[in-house]
Amino acid sequence: MAETATRTTRHSPLAHAADRFAAATRTSGGDLRLAELPFLAQLNVRLDPKGPAADAVGLALGLPLPLEPDTAVRARDAVRDLAVLWLGPDEWLVVGRPGTQQGLETRMRAAVGDEAAAVTDVSAQRTTLLVAGPRAGDLLSHGCSLDLHPRAFGPGRCAQTTLARAQVVLVGRERGFWVLVRSSFADYVADWLLDAATEYL
Repeated sequence: MAETATRTTRHSPLAHAADRFAAATRTSGGDLRLAELPFLAQLNVRLDPKGPAADAVGLALGLPLPLEPDTAVRARDAVRDLAVLWLGPDEWLVVGRPGTQQGLETRMRAAVGDEAAAVTDVSAQRTTLLVAGPRAGDLLSHGCSLDLHPRAFGPGRCAQTTLARAQVVLVGRERGFWVLVRSSFADYVADWLLDAATEYL
């Protein structure tokens, strides 16, 4: 009797909302773009920013760990698409393309060697929402107390904050924002965004 292989289909936390995001994007006439960016690699890094492990991780990634609070650095080319977000004085979040978490973790662990450091794959902990377009900042401002004007929170900025009372990591991008939200709160934040977006539809 032949064995039947069981295939598991991987579903992102907001796969069921894709049609609603697409409809809101179309209806906004270009003012907003809403989408989930599922399965991004996310690795939490804890280490002494003044120790040799920080330099070693920077060399392994090909970009330095940002040391200024609430900043992010990014490297994007044919080989890599990485962002490193400052989360605290000794904590960063490395975000990469889907499926790259194992390689990133291996490289960073090898780089730190015996130094005091922690590298943890937290990819399954959160999903990422893209909120882009000319009215993206206005939309998020309905539920976030940060100044989201491009001069104050543009590319290269990030913050741990709340959006409609949900804890998120907000990242400034070239034409909008990433909203990194815990999977258990993803539905709530998605519904809130879609409801708040009706003002611009």
